[in-house]
Amino acid sequence: MFSYAVLPRILGSLFYYSPEKPEVKALMSCLPTLADLFPWCDREQLEVLCASWPLPDDASLAWQFSMLFEGQGEMPIPPWGSVWLEKDNLLMGETTADYRIFLQSQGMVFDARHNEPEDQFGLMLLAYSAMLEANNNAGADRLLEVYLLPWGCRYLERLQGNGLSPFYAQLAVVTSRYLQDVVQQRGLDVVPKRLFLP
Repeated sequence: MFSYAVLPRILGSLFYYSPEKPEVKALMSCLPTLADLFPWCDREQLEVLCASWPLPDDASLAWQFSMLFEGQGEMPIPPWGSVWLEKDNLLMGETTADYRIFLQSQGMVFDARHNEPEDQFGLMLLAYSAMLEANNNAGADRLLEVYLLPWGCRYLERLQGNGLSPFYAQLAVVTSRYLQDVVQQRGLDVVPKRLFLP
């Protein structure tokens, strides 16, 4: 029996928290077992992917995280939905406000660290995991259909080819497969939205 909230919690944590955090470092040892945590459509392929995860040294991984997720220098692939969905590519636009209202309607209040927008990719996966854990399947489905997947699929596609971090490219591949399987297994209907980043 799978606990469906576990895998998105692990993936979300890897996208959201710095690899310098002890709890994130601890997750690295479970990467080869991700194939055991979800009923994948192609389990064998996931076993191969997870068995060959490229792990750089701690300092390199921390630098890669900073470049890709914290905005050190020019951020090549922004991890916030509003940047993809807002015409001016701005943080905390109307789409972020809409998502915040949705979270509040589901009984979730975001405790922002450093005043960060709620629509960070990993943070959205963590919210999805929390809804699954609370047996709020309708809210979890809506989060994916309306708020995460309309931009998240393109984000993951870009992250796979980031040319900066093989570790996070691999994370994008595994997460993309996971979300594709969730869409198929749960029969989700993703809302099409215009993206303002290539």
